[in-house]
Amino acid sequence: MKTLKYSRQRESIKNALARRCDHPTADALYASIREEFPNISLGTVYRNLNLLVELGEIQKLNFGDGADHFDSNTSNHYHFVCRCCRQVFDLPMLPVEEINSLAQRSYAGRIEGHTTTFFGTCSECLENNSHELAQTS
Repeated sequence: MKTLKYSRQRESIKNALARRCDHPTADALYASIREEFPNISLGTVYRNLNLLVELGEIQKLNFGDGADHFDSNTSNHYHFVCRCCRQVFDLPMLPVEEINSLAQRSYAGRIEGHTTTFFGTCSECLENNSHELAQTS
């Protein structure tokens, strides 16, 4: 395997992602990285994010909104996407590891893992909507 040359920009991108818990898109991460590297291009951010995904150092996630989101947490965990505000949250629950075994019984190929995303309305949006409903009544 080819040795990867150290890159200050790549390290900065990885660290910026690790500081965030909002599962940003490349565009959102690019906007925050530009404060430290004003001359960095969006293409450089995309290339480095995809390289970090290939290396298994971060995860690329798709929640059906047409954009790739990135997560520095590579452990098996679940996500919740609010359909109102589109925020993405990590769910603080233990992963159901048995689901891989159950799926394996139904499939002749090799199951190596799974991803699960829950969709609904976050507590903040529920609270805001209940206030709006109360004000209009």
